[in-house]
Amino acid sequence: MSAALDWQKSSFSGGDDNQDCIELAEADGRILLRESDAPGTIITTDRAKLRAFLLGVKAGEFDHLVG
Repeated sequence: MSAALDWQKSSFSGGDDNQDCIELAEADGRILLRESDAPGTIITTDRAKLRAFLLGVKAGEFDHLVG
């Protein structure tokens, strides 16, 4: 499944192909998330939940997790 998907990573991950990052793709109306160093483990969500999460990230709600 993951080979045919158009995985996208943040430009903040850097240009290095070896950079570990979170990648996103869309399939059948679902949003898929994976880590680049564990591409076989995929988490799915929907647009509304991803939007709520991203708004929380932008608001700084998770800053304590990244130090």
